[in-house]
Amino acid sequence: MPRLDIARQRLIDQGLVKPALKTAREVVAMLGAVQSQDYAGAKWGIAQRMRGLNDAEIDKEIDDGAIIRTHILRPTWHFVADTDVGWMLALSAPRVHAANAYWYRWLEVDDAVARRSRTVLTKALREGEHLTRAELGQALTRAKIDVAEPVRLACIVMRAELDGLICSGARRGKQFTYTLLERRVTKSAMLERDAALSELARRYFTTRGPATIDDFAWWSGLTKADARRGAEAAASHLRQESIDGKSYWSPEVALPARTSGHLTHLLPNYDEYIVGLKDRSAYGARLQSAGAKPRTSALSGHSLVVNGQIVGGWTRTLVGRSVVVQPRPLTRLSDAERRAVGVAARKFGRFLGLPARIRWR
Repeated sequence: MPRLDIARQRLIDQGLVKPALKTAREVVAMLGAVQSQDYAGAKWGIAQRMRGLNDAEIDKEIDDGAIIRTHILRPTWHFVADTDVGWMLALSAPRVHAANAYWYRWLEVDDAVARRSRTVLTKALREGEHLTRAELGQALTRAKIDVAEPVRLACIVMRAELDGLICSGARRGKQFTYTLLERRVTKSAMLERDAALSELARRYFTTRGPATIDDFAWWSGLTKADARRGAEAAASHLRQESIDGKSYWSPEVALPARTSGHLTHLLPNYDEYIVGLKDRSAYGARLQSAGAKPRTSALSGHSLVVNGQIVGGWTRTLVGRSVVVQPRPLTRLSDAERRAVGVAARKFGRFLGLPARIRWR
């Protein structure tokens, strides 16, 4: 399978070609988890995989607790469906704690401090229910736990998230809050470890495939041994094939990779289409063939994607009561592709509830 076909297949498997899901929670559950340290960007990424939901409607699902935003899989925020947070935390939290070990030592957030902090946070949230990080910091300070450095407060709060004590609460205006996980989530499933490995692998490879064990290990934070164990346990839902001498896993029944027209997406940074893979070389084939340097890092900003290939970046600026979208192509686009970019920009405007204007560099 050529790299172009790998990219197109992932585009289809992720629901970016013919979105069919109706709620943001369904999208998050389908993908397993969605990286969300860029909160606004992650919501736009979800919206492109569903039919017609706007920014405010996704906010409501998050505020109502259908989607939880917490530290899970790797040391960063992810959206995860409320029914999945229990088993996914149990599976991934020990690995994230291990990855954070140096940070815990540096900031002197040892087990004793974590235990004291959990007691304080539990009391504060039982009284206040939904509190901002600053308000949690005030409660810790009153209990003589030093959080003068914001990074130490962030570390203590993250440990409490990974321990399954707290998670995202309803936003207060534009401020994020935390609440007790036990109050927020009442129906989260728990799975035995092997079943959890299998379920995570199934969701990963059916939405990111064709992908390798290395890709899955990177995304999940699991060891390569556990990543392989999960894939093999989910093998009845998957198929394995060799591409350029590498072993790839995909959904058992692959949707046709043929697409028509110029499928154009304004993907946000950290979008799962890109950040979900360790090897992103399949997305740079067009730029490479045009002699441009591919920018396939998830850290290189928002990505302008045509037919599954990254062809540049884009920015957005709120100007009055409108949004200005500025494409930044790194290779020449045809007139039809430029028109398709305009269609994608107007879709972004509808998502925000604002008229969109496009400004070519």
